[in-house]
Amino acid sequence: MKYQSVMDLHTHTVASGHAYCSLREMAKTAADKGLELLGITEHAPKMPGTCHKFYFNNLKVVPRELYGIQLLLGSEVNILDADGRVDLEEKTLKQMDVVVASLHVPCIKSGSRQENTQSYINAMKNPYINIIGHPDDGRYEVDYEALVQGAKEYGKVLELNNHSMEPDCNRENAVENDTIMLNYCKKYQVPVIMDSDAHFDLLIGEFDLARELLTKLDFPEELVLNRSVESVKKYVNRKL
Repeated sequence: MKYQSVMDLHTHTVASGHAYCSLREMAKTAADKGLELLGITEHAPKMPGTCHKFYFNNLKVVPRELYGIQLLLGSEVNILDADGRVDLEEKTLKQMDVVVASLHVPCIKSGSRQENTQSYINAMKNPYINIIGHPDDGRYEVDYEALVQGAKEYGKVLELNNHSMEPDCNRENAVENDTIMLNYCKKYQVPVIMDSDAHFDLLIGEFDLARELLTKLDFPEELVLNRSVESVKKYVNRKL
């Protein structure tokens, strides 16, 4: 199979408020599926129903290996404005193993194409943000060439979110937008990561739609970081 994966770095537990499994359940399922690395990235405080910042400050008590799988514990922070501000402060972000930054409808209204693009690019300037989450949501119009160039300049990873491409997902035009983004990633040699955005343990590591699109575009396998823990080391905050 092309685009092999030993990891899934964007998942949620019951702590996020609208997911359904415990941290242990997520880790056990990831291990049972043969993954080597699991990222658990709870929604940050501006998302309705999620955990308080105290949750993130206390992640130090959780072991970073369970059931033989390595864990990266962090947050999916909400980008709040065109200046790229997010809803966890720097002293908390510094403690996170991995940080995904995303635009979410409950937390920011769509601006102009330029404003949405600047939201992402300014967030990339934050040294503790690692991955730009689901930049394929057509509800936020984006200049994908500028986005990809920004990821290259600031050393960030763009996410190919499998959930975005599911027919029942609220995000719009994901396949079309991912196609544009991936073609620019090929042009500028910018890496991507397949993530499930799983809110239930059975969805961890499920990348059929992402693989289908990568195959259709003949996307270079060396630009897909899922292939090994070694390939993702320099893009996350915790040493692996």
